[in-house]
Amino acid sequence: MRKTTVIRRSLRAAPLLVLGALVHAQAQSTVYKCVDAQGRVELTDTAKTGCKPLDLPGFIAAPPQHRTAPATRQGSAPSAANVAPASFPKVAPAEQRARDDDRRAILADELRSEQGKLDELKRTFNNGEPERVGGEKNYAKYQARVAQMRDDIARSEQNIEALKREMATIK
Repeated sequence: MRKTTVIRRSLRAAPLLVLGALVHAQAQSTVYKCVDAQGRVELTDTAKTGCKPLDLPGFIAAPPQHRTAPATRQGSAPSAANVAPASFPKVAPAEQRARDDDRRAILADELRSEQGKLDELKRTFNNGEPERVGGEKNYAKYQARVAQMRDDIARSEQNIEALKREMATIK
């Protein structure tokens, strides 16, 4: 195959690549055509100086994404994002109370379980001086186990605090 044949095939494939990029860009945002000083054409989704938006048939540009600050004042009207649609199913107050009671019972059970685990860890930890086990003739292994026990105790305490916070949010 000669070099000119490869170049011709590449040039034939270029429109397909551009079309593929445009189809992909259709779902993303507006497509801009940019031409630099050397005459090279670039298609992009970001507006730069000297770029013109393309009017593509059948292409619906995505609306620009604007961030709005959430309402911070109390008593302000709820934003449209926080309002449930009219077709959103409502839960009866009695059913919601039953759900909350179930949730509270589950969290209380988890809290009791975690508290028991913490008590056992602290008992085994023995104020930072747990008893050595048979395979810990090496002091470094003992220190690693003690460090792991400290981490486990801290994690258990964090879990207990998180469970208490979660229980406080239930009405």
